[in-house]
Amino acid sequence: MKTKSDSDQAITKNALLGSGHEPTFSGVMSFMRRKYTKDIDEADLVILGIPLDTSVTNRPGARFGPAAIRKASCILDLDPQYPFHMDPFETLACADYGDVALSSNKVWENPERIETEAKNILDSGAYLLSLGGDHYVTWPLLKAHAERHGPLALVQFDAHQDTWEDHGEEIDHGTFVTRAVREGIIDPERSIQIGIRTHAPEDYGIEIIYGDEVEELSSEEIAQQIKERTGSGPVYVTFDIDCLDPAFAPGTGTPVSGGPTSAKMLAVLRKLGSLDIVGSDVVEVAPAYDHAEVTAIAGSTVAMYMLCLQAEKKAD
Repeated sequence: MKTKSDSDQAITKNALLGSGHEPTFSGVMSFMRRKYTKDIDEADLVILGIPLDTSVTNRPGARFGPAAIRKASCILDLDPQYPFHMDPFETLACADYGDVALSSNKVWENPERIETEAKNILDSGAYLLSLGGDHYVTWPLLKAHAERHGPLALVQFDAHQDTWEDHGEEIDHGTFVTRAVREGIIDPERSIQIGIRTHAPEDYGIEIIYGDEVEELSSEEIAQQIKERTGSGPVYVTFDIDCLDPAFAPGTGTPVSGGPTSAKMLAVLRKLGSLDIVGSDVVEVAPAYDHAEVTAIAGSTVAMYMLCLQAEKKAD
């Protein structure tokens, strides 16, 4: 007979380690059924939701991304994760921290709220995996990580360069790279963008693998370019779901045709385990434009890959 401990493990679990046994279609839906908690002293990795979409330039709705990704991720619990051949929670203690408390009217306060919450988590010593939200959220996240690790190599999976003009005050999802370069948060000489299918006025010396090049290169060749570019220093990985072709991620704010498959980009991610990845995020999932959770499933799988890379690192 089932007991109360067999359901709602996001709130009833005692330990941060170990997988659960709960129906995938019910219960409190944390990311991969991890325990919801602010007590992260024992956590190796913390998931943080950032439901912000006040900086979009096209379709809104990414504020619902964290919830959609969490819901889609519940089917990933229980099994050894493909293609890692492992249950990451045997070795990696993970907590779902919930969402940043954002303001809907004092929007100018939100960047500091995000950065402060990120710093609190990083101060615990845990790896931070963030779920957006639109791509602006990567700016305060980069600030928090750079304060801890110094200038970062940015590995950006995206259809857009996000290098439009910025005056240091805008809350805009298309300018965070400009600001990060100008303020020395990222090192453009070690940074790379993958899947770009638009043109911005500046590239700031960041290497670009355009969408048509992605089609011609193998996943191994793309991963090798990323490794050669980033070197041995600290790396931050940001995955804008619109990197994928709209066929594989229709639920996003600014979809661009001609992109790669989810299979190919996941294969690239799988090969990045040797990098010194110190933080990562998945952004721009806007589920209202997707009738069958296709985009949320892709986003949750990208996040799972990021988590499993850290589990492999700890296991080794």
